[in-house]
Amino acid sequence: MGESSIRYHGRTDVPLSDLGRAQMRAARAAIRSHRGSLQFEHVFTSPLVRATEGAKLIAGDSVRLSVVEDFSEVHFGLFEGLTAEEIHERYPYHYEQWNADPLAPGYTYPQGESRAAFAERVARGVDRMLAHWRPNAESPSCALLVAHRGVIRTIVHHLTGHQPSVDLGSIQIIEFEGVWRAATLDHVEHLKNLGSIDD
Repeated sequence: MGESSIRYHGRTDVPLSDLGRAQMRAARAAIRSHRGSLQFEHVFTSPLVRATEGAKLIAGDSVRLSVVEDFSEVHFGLFEGLTAEEIHERYPYHYEQWNADPLAPGYTYPQGESRAAFAERVARGVDRMLAHWRPNAESPSCALLVAHRGVIRTIVHHLTGHQPSVDLGSIQIIEFEGVWRAATLDHVEHLKNLGSIDD
């Protein structure tokens, strides 16, 4: 399955597929291998079930989740639940507009959310997250965030200036050393032979 077969669920609250669960288990193994531990000071997640389910698959069923409402995925409007092929077939005009530059800040999904409003919302979520968890260079701590492609991309860009591609199930590691820096972006080695899932 390629990028074009991904379903753009956005705000639609769907559970993970079996493949999505396999990706979360693979991420768990990769994180454990990298850190030697699955203990986190905080585990943040979006309110959508595919994110909360993913967080528990990575950090354990008994983990206490800190839900950040602002970390819901962008509202795709008319595109919700469709693949790129279906969007092209049903809404050719909107598809051309979207495909010209899907990350343009001025773009608004038809009957959905604008990229600018989405970025502002996610930035508010970052402020709330960091008010709850205050990392500092002198006393290192580690938090896990499980969210959605657009949310993760926006957070990494907001904090570090980098814009990862964020494959589904990929791992992004950012570190705070007085300022935020991107330590590892778009780590996907653990996803080999697993394919892709809907977001």
